[in-house]
Amino acid sequence: MKSVKNTNVIDDVPPKLFSTPAEWFEALYDDIQQAKSMIYIEIYRINNDPVGRKVVRLLSEKCKQGLDVKVLVDSWGSKNDNDLFKPITDNKGEVRYFDKIKLSFDFISKNHQRNHRKIIIFDHNILHFGSANITEYSKTWRESILRVEGSIALTFKKILLDNWRIASLEFYKKRKYLKTIKIAGFEIVRDIPSIYNQKIKKQFERDIRRAKKSIAIVTPYFLPNYKLRRQLIMAAKKGVDVVVYIPQQSDVRLVDYIRDKYLGFLSSKKIQFLLFQPDNLHAKLLLIDQEYFSIGSSNFDYRSFRYMHEIMLFGKHPGIGSLISGYIEDLKQDCLPFDFDQWKNRPALHKILGWLLTPFRHLLNSASSGGSRCSPFLFSRLG
Repeated sequence: MKSVKNTNVIDDVPPKLFSTPAEWFEALYDDIQQAKSMIYIEIYRINNDPVGRKVVRLLSEKCKQGLDVKVLVDSWGSKNDNDLFKPITDNKGEVRYFDKIKLSFDFISKNHQRNHRKIIIFDHNILHFGSANITEYSKTWRESILRVEGSIALTFKKILLDNWRIASLEFYKKRKYLKTIKIAGFEIVRDIPSIYNQKIKKQFERDIRRAKKSIAIVTPYFLPNYKLRRQLIMAAKKGVDVVVYIPQQSDVRLVDYIRDKYLGFLSSKKIQFLLFQPDNLHAKLLLIDQEYFSIGSSNFDYRSFRYMHEIMLFGKHPGIGSLISGYIEDLKQDCLPFDFDQWKNRPALHKILGWLLTPFRHLLNSASSGGSRCSPFLFSRLG
């Protein structure tokens, strides 16, 4: 993690890191309205609600102006809602649904593989990238959405178009879509569903091993596998300050029951847990030694690593690193430390559910229908 120069792919316009969807939506509306040539969106969910309908209306107006508009949404996340997107398609914009639900002999395993990425490109030069969907219900959640200007947007545009091309394909050359992209000191790490590759998880493992002073992890769903748990314990043992930020109560209680099973043991190994209080914490961030960071769509859990199309940006950049460091400092103000005694005395039912659900931890989705939390298969999450 040596120092690198990467300012040549990011313009002098200061990057922005949005912590709530409400503030991000205003920037999103503005960038749509200001766009001159193209708008490409790849996102898990656009809901048929006031926020989603406003975005669709603004995009349809840009279609009427002759802009190149492409929208790629996950078919489960956005419910194949043709009525919602009709104003875009009626005005020569394009909408595709990623990996429609299929009836087949391997119905469950195939249909668990969702596109969880969130990438938006404007005019080949503006990038929005991070954790948030376009939904009304999540407006008050804590998220992490980065906005930057510069030629790095062209690289993300190529990545988006790669997924655009394979959106409805059953078979494709997966190696091409797993290749880590190195650009001016940044690494863009992509995952596609795989039991063996799991490149984002392996990158997390390498970065945790290299930490010298501090590790901060921000995630809504903390279900790391044995190797990641071991890496975190080893880091704490050698004196690294390891802090994990999670919601007091996420939007998926079943995931919390499994997560909570591990917290007592890990806290005894000097891993600190800070529990976010006001609402759901849905951000996905890593900050090591106050300078090396990652931001993107992947949760810190089996589901994201194994079954999802995910993407993370890793690297060093003084502006972005400073924003993430400040974000985490602000986050602390809304957190309470993990209480071992309270954990030990949690309801017996919660303990039992944690043990019973653990064998199914890899099936707990990073994706679901809004609010109800019912997946088409087993359990589910908002992406």
